[in-house]
Amino acid sequence: MLIQFKNVLVRRSGLTALSGITLTLSERRIGVIGPNGAGKSTLARLVNGLVLPTEGQVLVDGIDTRGDLAAIRRNVGFVFQNPDNQIVFPEVAEDIAFGLKRREPDSAARDRRVAQSLESLGIGALASRLVHTLSGGERQLVALAGVLATRPGYLVMDEPTTQLDLRYRNRFASILQALEPPALVASHDLELMRLMDRVIVIEGGRVAMDGNPDEALAWYRGHCG
Repeated sequence: MLIQFKNVLVRRSGLTALSGITLTLSERRIGVIGPNGAGKSTLARLVNGLVLPTEGQVLVDGIDTRGDLAAIRRNVGFVFQNPDNQIVFPEVAEDIAFGLKRREPDSAARDRRVAQSLESLGIGALASRLVHTLSGGERQLVALAGVLATRPGYLVMDEPTTQLDLRYRNRFASILQALEPPALVASHDLELMRLMDRVIVIEGGRVAMDGNPDEALAWYRGHCG
């Protein structure tokens, strides 16, 4: 993983969401925490170009998000807090296959990738299910399967456990540890942050703390708890 923020400022609707962000991210699992409205979701969305910097640069493997957005989005898969923002077709397998049409024109190969992605998360039995019959945890895993089917180089997740009950939250944590692509996870879930290699605390649109999970979580509890 090599993601670089170079003196990034983000201003939206006249307000500054992030300021002075300079980071080099190379660890396999990176967490981002902070109070509501601190800017952590904005930071996550910068990585795949859902948000572009007002000033400065965001580089993913040397590619500027402003220069080749299509390449960035092919390489960086994004998992939203609400899976309903990603799932658009009524049937699980149909939805995942739709996301692969441009990348895999052969329908048989596409079907194999859908099945492999679902099986990798232990939810192969959901392939023919209608999305509206799934639990919140099942929908979140289906959304993740859809992203993984595209075989991204990086994963970015924005509050992926917010809508999960304890069973699915623990299952998701186990899956996250086993996933191959490097991942950046923005979350309020402090227990999930303990699984990270590095944790960045965002407060007031700036990096307030950056360290290993124990250091960052102790600082966060002391200053933002």
